[in-house]
Order: sequence, then C-alpha cells, then structure tokens
Amino acid sequence: MSLPMTLRRAGMYILLTAIALVFVGPFLILLSAGLKPAGQAVFSFPPDVIPRPPVLDWAVEAWTAIPFPTYLLNSVIYVGVTVPLYIVVSALCAYPLALMTFRGKNLIFFAILSTMFLPSEVMLIPRFLVVSELGMADTFAGVILPGVLSAFGIFLLRQTFAGVPREVVDAARTDGCHELRIFWHVMLPAARPTLAILGIFGFISVWNSFIWPLVVLKDSAKYPVALGIAYLAGITGTDVRSLAAGTIISIIPVVIVFMIMQRHVLEGMRGAVKG
Repeated sequence: MSLPMTLRRAGMYILLTAIALVFVGPFLILLSAGLKPAGQAVFSFPPDVIPRPPVLDWAVEAWTAIPFPTYLLNSVIYVGVTVPLYIVVSALCAYPLALMTFRGKNLIFFAILSTMFLPSEVMLIPRFLVVSELGMADTFAGVILPGVLSAFGIFLLRQTFAGVPREVVDAARTDGCHELRIFWHVMLPAARPTLAILGIFGFISVWNSFIWPLVVLKDSAKYPVALGIAYLAGITGTDVRSLAAGTIISIIPVVIVFMIMQRHVLEGMRGAVKG
C-alpha cells in the first residue's frame, strides 16, 4: 500500500473517530454524571469524566424517588401495543397505494404525504379534541390511538412494495393468490428489513414520547418513562446525578432493542444502496 493511500486512510479514521466522539460524547458525560460519587464535581474544567469510584447510589435514588417501575411498565405497554398496530396499519395502507389501481390513488397518497410536512405541535389540539370526544382522554387508549397511523410508515412501505418486481406479483395472481395472500406471503417477506427499521423508529418514538402524553394524561400513574424523568427532575431539583442516573436507566431498553435489531437495519441500508 502506498504512503498517500495510508495517510488518506489514517485521516479518514481520525475524522470518523472525531465524528463518533461528537455523537457519543454527551452520552458518556451523562453516564459519568450518574456514576460519580457525591464528593466529585459533576461540572469541572478541564472535564473530569472518570468516576472515582463509580457508585450506583444515584440510580437507586432515582428508582425509589418516583414510581420508576410503573413508568417503565407503562412505556412497555405503550410500545407493545402501538408499534405492532403502527406497522400493520402502515402496511395495509401502503399495499393498495403501491400495487392496486383505483380512482384518486395518487391524490390520496399525496394527501397522506403532505401531513409529513406539518409540525407535530399543530396537530396537538385537533387530536386532543378528537380523543376527548371519543372519551379516551386520560386513558392508555388515548395515548396509543394517535400513534397508530403514520404518514412516514405508509410512505416508506409504499416505496418498498413498489420496488418489488411486478412479475412476481403477476405470477402470484396467475397462480390464483388473492390480494391478502399476496400481501402476507410475498410483500411482507420482501419488506422485512423495512419493517424492522419501522419497528425501531416506532419503538424509539413511542418510548421517548413526551408532549402528547403530557397533553392527554392527568393521572401520573399512567405516565410513560419520559414523563417520569421530567417528574424526577421536578423532585430532585438541582440534583444532576439522580436525574442523569434515571435518564441512563430509561435509555438502556432503547440500546438493547437497537443492538438486537441492528442486523436488520444494516440489511435494509444495503438493500437501499443496491436499489
């Protein structure tokens, strides 16, 4: 390998390492703050990020200061119900928009697509009014229902379904397969990487949801973990260590899910590059 090529590769690694530190740095600082003992300053210059020694006292305090297990369970319920429904509804809406022919199909698709450009805050009041009229305010269903339909999910799956060779669909129809069977046995397996990506995005979105649960919920026993962290901030005040430890606890499930599903994400990215 020539010297210019070696220098170019070394420079690339240095650049990528610097970019990685920019993104990972805040997480490392948060982890450091949650593990530092009481006698060690959280904020100092130059930065002192190594806890001496690491302690779990702040994690215990965060766990006991608020009903943390209840908030985690609530988030698990919200994710466990919302994400599967979100994927199913998005797939069922995307299939006819990609493979069927009917009057007004493009108009419907562009109408759905246009909602992606609306700020989410604009929809808060209309959603709250609808949920209230349905009698779902301050309920689990009121938190879950607005998250079931997503223009982004419909758009992504519609593009994936449209990329499946038309000959495969025509061959299935020639063999006597009805639309539901084509959807289940042909389209969903072909869209598996996209479904995995939607599942991860949906999990992160629901797990970190804050504004909508804050608007629709009154009973703190129904709070998700993101609202629980805000509640913890109100209780602990300036106690940064407990807040950092509680935030780390809330992040752990997201990291675990991403590590489990990262293979599917990479497959989806490779498929997008090939396409």
